[in-house]
Amino acid sequence: MIKIISEKCIGCGACEAGCPVGAISTASGTAKIDYDVCIGCGACVGNCPCEAIEQDEAAEEKIEEKPTTAEYKGVWVFAEQRDGALMPTVFELLGEGRKLADTLGVELSALLLGNGVEALAGELGAYGADRVILAESELLNDYNTEAYAKVVCDLVRERKPEIMLIGATNIGRDLAPRLSARLYTGLTADCTGLAIDPETKGLLQTRPAFGGNVMATIVTPNHRPQMSTVRPGVMKKAAYDTAHKAILDRAKVELSDGDIHTKVIETVKSLKQTVNLVDAEVIVAGGRGVGSAEGFKLIEQLAEAMGGVVGASRAAVEAGYIGADHQVGQTGKTVRPKIYVACGISGAIQHLAGMQNSECIIAINKNPDAPIFSAATYGIVGDLHKVIPMLIEELASR
Repeated sequence: MIKIISEKCIGCGACEAGCPVGAISTASGTAKIDYDVCIGCGACVGNCPCEAIEQDEAAEEKIEEKPTTAEYKGVWVFAEQRDGALMPTVFELLGEGRKLADTLGVELSALLLGNGVEALAGELGAYGADRVILAESELLNDYNTEAYAKVVCDLVRERKPEIMLIGATNIGRDLAPRLSARLYTGLTADCTGLAIDPETKGLLQTRPAFGGNVMATIVTPNHRPQMSTVRPGVMKKAAYDTAHKAILDRAKVELSDGDIHTKVIETVKSLKQTVNLVDAEVIVAGGRGVGSAEGFKLIEQLAEAMGGVVGASRAAVEAGYIGADHQVGQTGKTVRPKIYVACGISGAIQHLAGMQNSECIIAINKNPDAPIFSAATYGIVGDLHKVIPMLIEELASR
């Protein structure tokens, strides 16, 4: 057991900074340990410059036993919101969470954090949530890693969900590892598939590995909750049903200024226009075969004629033909539009992983043996610089 010698402690914060699970706080001027979080690793002992922390192996204090996996029930979805609007990924998570909850015969809950966001509960219910756990506080008005992590961890320890799904957005990728470390459980990042093992009832978490050449299925047999971040655009969006109502469950939030060491002074939004690939219904994407940045003007013209947006393969982005915010694939965006036009894209497995779930794939490539044709609904063998102008002309005539 880890012990603080208060007479020696000067509150320098070295132990707090080095704790891998965030179990130490020096907000009061001296170090204090949250034994519900502490895993007894001893990292703080070596970090303390004043020898004010020791590991007492002979301590007789009774430590509460950790709950067994059988005590955890229910599926939770982190309902990420920004400026009072739910992120599109939330609706995809609710769709997948609904399947998992129905298979297990448990409740599907949406965890909603913020300030003045109660109005979003109805929308979460309409998209399939049985319960909306609402945690509101002025300190949660802006996203803050420390604040959100503490509130979520407190609720997980209190209510014990067996599965927790988080979108692999900028916020999700920041928050999920913190939760995993503090809750001492596993985390599978960037999942593209989720299912329930019929024998163990555990969560099967599938994600690409080794550069997309292998699909790995990962399980968390001994720790709870089973946590996954899910790539936006991978899962099918939940159906909207106004008749489905969720129970509004207001959670008690124990959060103070002392729990937060950073504050948001001002939020400055970028004026740079970015492409919204995830929500686009039509995407016209170019690859290395486009040949140049000038060649992408042709891609843009076709996208405009079809009422869509411009995408790109990793090869085109790395060649400098177009910006990285247009990239589709394993290292870019995962999309599922109604129509995906692949122009001069060979069809590497890393690119296919990001667009193979599109409803209709049209491939244009002068190489008849290009792998992209194996995934295409329709294929055009020919020079894209000749084919695309013909398509634009035909669309204009209609």
